Amino acid sequence: MLSERRLQVLRAIVQDYVGTEEPVGSKALTERHNLGVSPATVRNDMAALEDEGFIAQPHTSAGRIPTDKGYRLFVDKLAGVKPMTPPERRAIQNFLDGAVDLDDVVARTVRLLAQLTRQVAVVQYPSLTRSTVRHVELLSLAPARLMLVLITDTGRVEQRLVDCPAPFGESSLADLRARLNSKVAGRRFTDVPRLVEDLPEAFDVEDRGTVTTVLSTLLETLVEENEERLMIGGTANLTRFGHDFPLTIRPVLEALEEQVVLLKLLGEAGDSGMTVRIGHENAYEGLNSTSVVSVGYGSGGEAVAKLGVVGPTRMDYPGTMGAVRAVARYVGQILAES
Repeated sequence: MLSERRLQVLRAIVQDYVGTEEPVGSKALTERHNLGVSPATVRNDMAALEDEGFIAQPHTSAGRIPTDKGYRLFVDKLAGVKPMTPPERRAIQNFLDGAVDLDDVVARTVRLLAQLTRQVAVVQYPSLTRSTVRHVELLSLAPARLMLVLITDTGRVEQRLVDCPAPFGESSLADLRARLNSKVAGRRFTDVPRLVEDLPEAFDVEDRGTVTTVLSTLLETLVEENEERLMIGGTANLTRFGHDFPLTIRPVLEALEEQVVLLKLLGEAGDSGMTVRIGHENAYEGLNSTSVVSVGYGSGGEAVAKLGVVGPTRMDYPGTMGAVRAVARYVGQILAES
């Protein structure tokens, strides 16, 4: 266990290095921070922190910089989440309130996160498996052709054409629409197959084929693997941090192109808590020089997807965590109201 004073020294080193991009020396620490001890004592504390792997000396006769282990302790013990100011909160709300549909919400969220944090922003689309049905609309396009529109509680809209085995009248269509919504509206996607399995029996024999075809199309829509979609923005921000990537920025850019890698970085969508992965905690080697801050968002108390940012380990963690959390909260509100 580190003493309180050494924790203060570590906090000061992280803050100065993030702010100045320069290795931090004991003299600078005592001048900039009210540590209440002499430079010699600070040097001893820095030597102890270095021995325990929390800071390192990038080259001889230089100051010290935090290691992944040092950043980890800083995030876990020393960094409060920096709250957004009232003007910042209003700006977030005004920017996101203008969204017209789910795609626009996600696009605006990516742009906003990238601007607020000056990092790479990643937003996962709401997962269908964690969604509920808001409404199912059925529209007649021709005597034997329908359009099925599935609307989720997260504002997601899926449309499918249905070719019916026989003409289907308007009264039958209205009956099917009403019966279908009475069974599935407000219910979890995973419950729908069980809820509609006996629905064809409520219709005349000549209409059952069409009802079965409509239900098959609905169930296919529910289970399609198109839910793991991401939007990414602000990649150009990485060019500001060239010196933070020891060899080249290329492995980071290559990793950001891999959707599977990004989904793993964000973590399980059902986990709504804040996650911070630092440096070598990221399993993908190309991202060992980066940190990922992510959090779940959703309507109600449950997360339906994740959003977050990717940037160098030399990151303003309190500010980034505050921005990510605030944006997630507003996106959740928009989904709940949409």
